Amino acid sequence: MIPAPGPRLPATTRVGGVRLAVTDLERSVAFYRRVLGMSVLEDAAGRAERAALGPAGGGALVELHEHPGAAPVPRRGRLGLFHFAILLPDRSALGRFLRHLGELGVRPGASDHLVSEALYLNDPDGLGIEVYADRPRSEWRERSGELVMATEPLDTKSLLDAAPTSRAWDGMPAGSTMGHVHLHVGDLDQASAFYHEALGLDRTVWSYPGALFLSAGGYHHHLGLNTWAAGATPAGEGDARLLEWELIVPTAADADEALGALEAAGHAVQRVAGGGLVRDPWGTALRVRAA
Repeated sequence: MIPAPGPRLPATTRVGGVRLAVTDLERSVAFYRRVLGMSVLEDAAGRAERAALGPAGGGALVELHEHPGAAPVPRRGRLGLFHFAILLPDRSALGRFLRHLGELGVRPGASDHLVSEALYLNDPDGLGIEVYADRPRSEWRERSGELVMATEPLDTKSLLDAAPTSRAWDGMPAGSTMGHVHLHVGDLDQASAFYHEALGLDRTVWSYPGALFLSAGGYHHHLGLNTWAAGATPAGEGDARLLEWELIVPTAADADEALGALEAAGHAVQRVAGGGLVRDPWGTALRVRAA
């Protein structure tokens, strides 16, 4: 791990929700309910253009905003969202989710990242989604101070064996959280200057081809950055896209320190009660707020 050179984000920093622009709200809500097993939460009631979804009885993980006529994500991608990643409580839940996808006829991507096991799919507008479960931290390995991560084939049989057929997938389980966000950026050095040197995230993996991973508190990553869509244009007003994502810090003083460091580095910050909003060099909006 390479600690942030200035003020570091607190170890208990976590990722909050994501806000997404979608073409057809009804279609997207149906997808997030049927495929991901999310529930429409009460705080979305009465707002025809918006819906907030998450595990039943939990907080909102995804907030959908309808932008009719928005262009779906092209195959190559755009600068901005690569995927957001929902962390399930355990491996058994991920196995149940994999079986559920099979019953729906959905064929996800699947990878073993050594620190975690992951399934990948896209929503109706092509916005990327990862659903994953962590391996125990005792199984994570380091090499020369860098966390060892890879992309290897997932042992889907072993994963299904971890999920007894007697217990079906009956919706996203309690305790599911937003584990991380992964962004397409135009340049890793510039991205590191924003998210590592100014914001205060630690670098955890830096030798993965075309990518950089950062976190607070020793987690494998709260943020992934890659240049795999370098040369593409940033997502804009007419696109289905990530509107903003959240980092949640323990106190308003922590939020003020992080936002002050970004301002000191020359980035414009829009202050709000308990936090603020800032855009990275490619226009991706990050909200930093107190828990």
